[in-house]
Amino acid sequence: MSHPFISSVALLLMLLNPFLLILYLIDLVQDLERRTFRMVLIRAGLISGTIFATFALLGDALFSEVLQARFASFQIFGGIVFLLIGIQFIFKGPGALRSMRGDPEHIAGSVALPIMIGPGTISASILAGSRLSPGLAVTGIIVAVIVTVLVILLLKDLYDFVLPRNARLVERYIEVMGRVTALVVGTFSIEMIMQGVAGWLHYLALP
Repeated sequence: MSHPFISSVALLLMLLNPFLLILYLIDLVQDLERRTFRMVLIRAGLISGTIFATFALLGDALFSEVLQARFASFQIFGGIVFLLIGIQFIFKGPGALRSMRGDPEHIAGSVALPIMIGPGTISASILAGSRLSPGLAVTGIIVAVIVTVLVILLLKDLYDFVLPRNARLVERYIEVMGRVTALVVGTFSIEMIMQGVAGWLHYLALP
């Protein structure tokens, strides 16, 4: 019983990847004080956890029966969104997302979607719900989201501690890693689009 639980939590943590998310959120890390950043991240975690738990409990039926759409369509659209963000990262750097967000008290939703919520994490939530009991699936999702939020807050504290002493080095690292992140995001987005297209082709090929 414990092995599927641990593997489900590990998979969701790997897809959330707080060490990659911190670069994705670097403009907020730079602009917001710790208390405001903490509140935004906690709200984003609550939104994400609720959506993950919903998909874990309802499964793929949420797409096919409630939304009247196929998961492949979600993959294609999500891939296009990530591709656009990756292109902005390439040309504008990590601060490219500033124009997509409003005031700090209203940006938790934009942090949750599409940064934390995507085809990968939704798929992992559905998989957890199919492998575990409803209680264990929701518990695993809560654990993964809490660990992700705590690691990002720790990295925020580390950034605030290191920046005054090595400002130029930190800024250079952020610039370089932001471009690398853009390549990863862009590559992953193309993969999502292709998986979605493959899913639709498979559906059309069915008798």
